[in-house]
Amino acid sequence: MEVDFDKNPEKLVPAIIQDARTRNVLMLGYMNQEALEVTRKTKKVTFFSRSKQRLWTKGEESGNFLELVNVKNDCDKDTLLISVNPLGPTCHTGTDTCWAEKNVQRYGFLSDLEGVIAARKNNTDNADSYVASLFRKGINKIAQKVGEEAVETVIEAKDSDDELFLNESADLLFHYLILLQAKGFTLEDIVETLKKRHK
Repeated sequence: MEVDFDKNPEKLVPAIIQDARTRNVLMLGYMNQEALEVTRKTKKVTFFSRSKQRLWTKGEESGNFLELVNVKNDCDKDTLLISVNPLGPTCHTGTDTCWAEKNVQRYGFLSDLEGVIAARKNNTDNADSYVASLFRKGINKIAQKVGEEAVETVIEAKDSDDELFLNESADLLFHYLILLQAKGFTLEDIVETLKKRHK
């Protein structure tokens, strides 16, 4: 991999640090040629510290190392994307990322929807909420709804109306997310189960 360290006088390139599992950006540092070589050799991310003017291995004082997974170079050969397994918080302030965000797996809109469902589960007094009403009725009613939506999805899969099929599929997924919450689980638990099966 050819990295163009000569584009700036300090011979440094930005190194974007990304969690290999969650794909969240954890921090930004800078590397020179030596820092990149040490990172590859030790499998612990090492930067060139502009303030200390020396090589600096992330975690050398805190123990919160960044274990190297892989390194990618961008199209201009002057920016690195480094995938890591973080051993503890990444930021020196103690937060997961340098943007004070939690380093949790996100599934886009589905994670937002999970958040709404969890809020309804914790506020079952909301008389206007369909989700809250299901939680009030209990696990048997929620499981029954998942079964009903599954049957309706299968029926629509056998027909040719794609819009109806997609709507029933959305209903099934929505009620399945409710069932997961009712059982105390999330999509992340399902993903981890699938990963264990993956060979």
